[in-house]
Amino acid sequence: MLEILYPRLFISSLPELDLSHLLKLGIKGILLDLDNTIIPRNTESCSPEIIDWLNKLQGSGFKLCIISNNKSARVKMMAGELKIPAVHYAFKPFKRAFCQALSLLKTSPEETAVIGDQIFTDILGGNRLGLFTILVVPLNGKEHWLTRLINRRLEKALMFCWRKR
Repeated sequence: MLEILYPRLFISSLPELDLSHLLKLGIKGILLDLDNTIIPRNTESCSPEIIDWLNKLQGSGFKLCIISNNKSARVKMMAGELKIPAVHYAFKPFKRAFCQALSLLKTSPEETAVIGDQIFTDILGGNRLGLFTILVVPLNGKEHWLTRLINRRLEKALMFCWRKR
């Protein structure tokens, strides 16, 4: 039962991701969470390191799309700055926004990865559709109070159980 929460890959930072591994798996599209994955929450711009990494992804042939539970204005602003499509008010882990992002990229679930910092939104949503799920350590940023109060505590307990395996 808990397998649906388990990511296929854990990484400590986005630049650590082995792009050749994804290419070997047949991954063509990557869905990216916004807050505390690409940028810290309540930050208005990407670091040069992340911009370089995103350019490297696109240069390697990956199609990119931001998928965020955040409000329209913030997501559209970042998508415009990065020149990649986005889905806002995603209500992850529900499937609708993931399907919308797949449609924008014109990729199937089997050839798409999702990268995010939360198990109960990004990973659960991606696994429900059969995407290749990648959990990244969250960037240091202020988190929504519900994320801190509920999600992070449950994630900590899950990670403890997984380490014991």
